Amino acid sequence: MAGQASVGIVLLGLGVVGSGVARALTERRDTYSNRIGVPLELRKVLVRDPRKERDVRLPSDLVTSDPEEALSTSCDIVVEVMGGENPARAYIQRAVEDGRYVVTANKEVMAKYGPELLSAATAAGVDILYEASVGGGIPIISPLKRDLSGNEITSIRAIINGTTNYILTQMSHEEISFDVALKDAQKLGYAEADPTNDIDAHDAAYKLAIVAGLAFHTTIDPQEIYREGIRRLSRRDFRYAAELGYSIKLLAIARRVGESIEARVQPTLIPTHELLTRVEGALNAVQVDGDLTGRVLFQGAGAGSLPTTSAIMADVLDAARSISSDSKPFPWRYTSGMTVIATSDLVSRYYVRLEVADQPGVLAVIARSFGDHGVSIASVIQKETDDASQSAELVIMTHAAKESAMQASLQEISAFSEVPQIGNVLRVED
Repeated sequence: MAGQASVGIVLLGLGVVGSGVARALTERRDTYSNRIGVPLELRKVLVRDPRKERDVRLPSDLVTSDPEEALSTSCDIVVEVMGGENPARAYIQRAVEDGRYVVTANKEVMAKYGPELLSAATAAGVDILYEASVGGGIPIISPLKRDLSGNEITSIRAIINGTTNYILTQMSHEEISFDVALKDAQKLGYAEADPTNDIDAHDAAYKLAIVAGLAFHTTIDPQEIYREGIRRLSRRDFRYAAELGYSIKLLAIARRVGESIEARVQPTLIPTHELLTRVEGALNAVQVDGDLTGRVLFQGAGAGSLPTTSAIMADVLDAARSISSDSKPFPWRYTSGMTVIATSDLVSRYYVRLEVADQPGVLAVIARSFGDHGVSIASVIQKETDDASQSAELVIMTHAAKESAMQASLQEISAFSEVPQIGNVLRVED
């Protein structure tokens, strides 16, 4: 409240990010006090194992492995950096019901339960701040809630998973396989031992649900987002894409289509002249198109202790200012009621790589199948032949077509004896 001596903080989690937050709170105590006019006081830290050696040293009486002790400690702000859905969701729910502000980096919880948790916070007169849940140190949540709020957002296109962007950059520049690039990412700490959440695009889908919900003022269930990972990509796809004038990125897309929203995450061919193709390594970028601003691009480190700590501390300071001035947060309103377009109704251009029998008439059979399902072919290039197996590789680029029509074509074509294998199918953004 106004005039209080300090703002108390409880930290849930002391991993890579939590250690960065604890270090910032202790080492920059005087700096932050000068900036907001009241000291920030770290009062309790929840960990799994208090005996574990960590990069940051804290007084033993600050550290506990008992959730009840942490959550019942008198404080004004709870910082949640545990990750995962449970028990983080329950801890956030309890914190807001107890009248505490929450700062979190948890994209899964905010994607799945954000609107209801924010509603509970509003009812309690507090707020949940979650800048670090998308894009690490890139500011995107605050700009969507404030700086761009006067716009009608028409589209968002984003590279919002550093692990997959690093892998795709390596595959493109070093001409290595997916498996080799993944192992390289794991050695460098970009990828987890179990990389499923990243390479199968769950992480990116959670983040897209959050930013698209803000951009279009509606609630979006991450399960409604079409999601496709990067496991099937090969060196050939990168080589052929480059020859056609494209780069391949795991692209998260949300755009307004009439009164509905197109929302999808998948490996995508992007023309090499676009700025997003220059976002390489573990960097992230979010491109927003608004009717007043035009196109704006936010780019930077999307993960890691320091960038994520930066976003968390910005939210902590923002919450502390509200607490010290006794001002009530303004609730975000989800007002549009827009719905997500069904996957079968999505429209895109396609890149299709096929292994076919190297014999006359094969292309006519394939073209007829596409045509029968309403898919128009823009170009066909024969790339490689194998004399031993008497096979050839075709790369087909289509005009815009419905997903349902494309899938029906591919199902029919895959049954042809003249087509031993469908190598890959990728969407194209022009």
